[in-house]
Amino acid sequence: MKNSILARRYAKALFAVGKEEAVVDAYAKALSELASLYTSTPEVKDALINPMYPIDVRVKVIQDLMKAMGASQVLGNFMTLLVQKKRAAFLPEIAEAFQALVDEENNICRGTVITATELNPALQGKIEAAMIVLTGKKVSLATRVDPALIGGFVAKVGDLVLDGSIKSQLEGLKESIKGSV
Repeated sequence: MKNSILARRYAKALFAVGKEEAVVDAYAKALSELASLYTSTPEVKDALINPMYPIDVRVKVIQDLMKAMGASQVLGNFMTLLVQKKRAAFLPEIAEAFQALVDEENNICRGTVITATELNPALQGKIEAAMIVLTGKKVSLATRVDPALIGGFVAKVGDLVLDGSIKSQLEGLKESIKGSV
């Protein structure tokens, strides 16, 4: 809980600066890349958060990393501050919170469609269109395959869940049969 509050605070601060300078999308992309690098490369994670390394070494690592990425001075200073304050471990949460702020600003909802088989683009477009009507916002859906659904789909956007899977229909039928016995 405390970590997510801290992450949101840092994300809001960077978002405010990015909005002021009209570079929010660039910051979102860079943060996403950094968070991905942080989570997928143990060496980077270790170099940024391991207390065995002095702070000045960790700061040098993040500055070199930011320079290699071609990141702006402001984003470099932000990342340096995270390392100095020993908050680099929150980078994935900060990136997620920042993306949520960007999505909110652009009136976008992100969601997931789970299907039993691979979803073709035309059907995904129809599901997205239905979710746009239901939410009143732009919708960006990621797809996932779960053969346990048997057929149909489950779409989740925010708190809204549309469950048209055969699995849930069978479970509902099972419950109604149990209830009538």
